Amino acid sequence: MDYDDRLTIATPEGVELSLTLAGVGSRFAAALIDLAIEIVLIVAVTILAVSVDSGFGVAVGTIGAFLIVVAYDVLFEVLAGGQTPGKKANGLRVVRSQGQPIEFVASTIRNVMRLIDFLPTVYLIGIASILSTRKNQRLGDLAADTIVVRERKASISPPAWDRSTALPAMPPSAIPLDVSLVTTDEIAAVRHYLERRAQLDTVIRRDIAQTMAERLRPKVGGVPDDLRGEAFLIAVLTAKTARGESS
Repeated sequence: MDYDDRLTIATPEGVELSLTLAGVGSRFAAALIDLAIEIVLIVAVTILAVSVDSGFGVAVGTIGAFLIVVAYDVLFEVLAGGQTPGKKANGLRVVRSQGQPIEFVASTIRNVMRLIDFLPTVYLIGIASILSTRKNQRLGDLAADTIVVRERKASISPPAWDRSTALPAMPPSAIPLDVSLVTTDEIAAVRHYLERRAQLDTVIRRDIAQTMAERLRPKVGGVPDDLRGEAFLIAVLTAKTARGESS
């Protein structure tokens, strides 16, 4: 059974972001799925190697199995946004402890440490570490400064420009917002977020945008109901810039 342990991260934008940490149960379920996939891959590689060359097949199969075990988690975590197939199936994601996407070095460290977490058998050390640490971290997570979080479903579709780091052009007259009540400090936080959003994990990024937007929404007049998240923040910044008050 998982308990809803939560972690609050204070962002540079002044937003406190609450994340739900993954517990032992969901992480174990994800690990079982990934283990099953790895076994299928290892068996397939071994059979293929033996069928091609029976003399060196076992050796090639052994090397292939080792590479699969070593590379599987790292490749998926780095290339698939912190999600192996098992984690994706269970709604989990690996991120850095401050919300940034996991990168190659951190993923390699946390997965090499898996050898220790596995001891003495069936991840007993890893399970003990998850249960005893404040952020539900196994030894590999502690060494790599990573956490595993539950991914919340997006309530709205991301805008078409979601992957861009540049602010899109938006004529001030396109969305006539009244931003007179938005303070200079608030607009500076919006600008800071929009400039660094590409450095954040997609889940963290979406949650920060939604939190900031909902906090500012009562201060902005003339907001369409469907203007939310990053699109709202960009519209506010654009309107404030048009007034000459964005610095």
